[in-house]
Amino acid sequence: MLLHCFSNFRLSRIASAALLLSVTFAFVACSRSATPASSETTIATREFVDQAGRRVTLPAKIERVVSLAPNLTEIVYAVGAGDRLVGNTTYCDYPAEARTVAKVGDTMHPSVERIIALKPQVVLVSTASQLEAFTKQLDEQKIAVYVTNPRSFDEVLGSIETLGDVFGEHEQAAKVVAEFRRRAQAVETAVGPTKPLKVFYQVADEPLYTIGREAYLTDLVRRAGGVSVTADVPGAFPRFSDEAALAARPEAIILPTGGSMGSANFNVAAPLRNSPAVLSNRVYKINDDHLSRPGPRLIDGLEEMARALHPEAFK
Repeated sequence: MLLHCFSNFRLSRIASAALLLSVTFAFVACSRSATPASSETTIATREFVDQAGRRVTLPAKIERVVSLAPNLTEIVYAVGAGDRLVGNTTYCDYPAEARTVAKVGDTMHPSVERIIALKPQVVLVSTASQLEAFTKQLDEQKIAVYVTNPRSFDEVLGSIETLGDVFGEHEQAAKVVAEFRRRAQAVETAVGPTKPLKVFYQVADEPLYTIGREAYLTDLVRRAGGVSVTADVPGAFPRFSDEAALAARPEAIILPTGGSMGSANFNVAAPLRNSPAVLSNRVYKINDDHLSRPGPRLIDGLEEMARALHPEAFK
């Protein structure tokens, strides 16, 4: 909310984001009750259901975790469990402490050997597609895999709450979510009286990718006072044809760029250059890290998008 055929770098941003790209969670913990230890070799556990619908048995106390997505790394720190993060990806650069954590490769191609060597109790992944390559090997090592994949703004909040429960940091997670909701409500109150703008969200320009029905960003655009012109397109981050882009005629274009992506996705795609959005100078460049990572900083992205689309609502 997510994870940034374009380059592997961009694909990894989408997979982690949400992008990234990229969040999430319709899932809830099935049970929080620990199984009492009957002997020194019995470990207390809890069972959760992850976003892929998998039942995941986790130790009651998690002390070692590996994150395979920047948004998950940010959530781990936000809920107060950053000291338990023993491994993450080369894209995990926020907060600053995340840069010093052992790297296990990039989001799309992590090293299973490095992960196993770190002896995590759980590995956090951002989409079910990351599971296929290494689940069997981790299962053999009795390392749990927890899948996330936010498809709405509320599911991103759910991910924060649930991971707070996973780490035994319910109160801290609740504080983060409460502040998140407060700021989101302020945005929705401000833009409520405005007329929604037709928005095209450009994930990448060549080839052209956008957001679809299953993307948490489609929900984010709506909350910011817009309506995505690709809201009914199947999938989360679909390839979009030049012909369809010409026909879309958006009133505003959002370009996630300038963060971890650097100058990538800095320019409007060719088929959109004569759109009403470009002709009226309504092209908005927003830090991609605030949009392609469905985690604690997504609220910054919502506020920035709303102010761009409806500056009159925030005077």
